[in-house]
Amino acid sequence: MTEERITETRSEDGTTHTTRTVVHDEGKSGGGGKMVLLFVLVIAAIAAVFIFSQMSGAEVAKDNAVAEAASDVGEAAGQVGDAAQDAADAVTE
Repeated sequence: MTEERITETRSEDGTTHTTRTVVHDEGKSGGGGKMVLLFVLVIAAIAAVFIFSQMSGAEVAKDNAVAEAASDVGEAAGQVGDAAQDAADAVTE
C-alpha cells in the first residue's frame, strides 16, 4: 500500500512550508517460515513413501500366504482322492 502525506506548516512571519512524504508499506518476506514449511512437507512425503512401501510388503506377504494355503488345500484334496481310489480298489478286489 502506498500513502502520500502532505504536511503544511505556517511560521509566525506568514511563510508556508509544505512537506510531502510518500510511505510504501510492503509486507515482510517470510522466507524462514517458508523454508520450515517446505522441510516439513518433504519429511511428510518421505514418511508417506516409507509407510506405503511397508503396506505393499504386507500385501505381498498376505498374497503369498493365500497362495500357499490354496496349494496345501489342493494337495490335501489330491491325497483324499488317492485314498478314495485305494479304498475303491480294495473293495473291488
